[in-house]
Amino acid sequence: MPTYVMLSNLTDEGSKTIKHNPERIKEVNAELETLGVKVVAQYATLGPYDFVNIVEAADNLAIARVSAELASRGTIRLTTLPAIDIDSLIAALK
Repeated sequence: MPTYVMLSNLTDEGSKTIKHNPERIKEVNAELETLGVKVVAQYATLGPYDFVNIVEAADNLAIARVSAELASRGTIRLTTLPAIDIDSLIAALK
């Protein structure tokens, strides 16, 4: 399955949500699974993004659907990037 990097920032509403219910982060991960996206790794970060997630999805349309679903809730802003593993890149460059 293709890999994607999801960079996210909480909105004010999202910050309130996880302050009162920090487990909501893992609940959303479970929701992503039901939408066909597997969370491979997740990190809370300091700096320009609140979270960095490495996810797998069937294709660009699947990840776009999930991104739209999450963004529509008003608790998070997302930037999603397709990721290419280094071995595949090297093979393509040969």
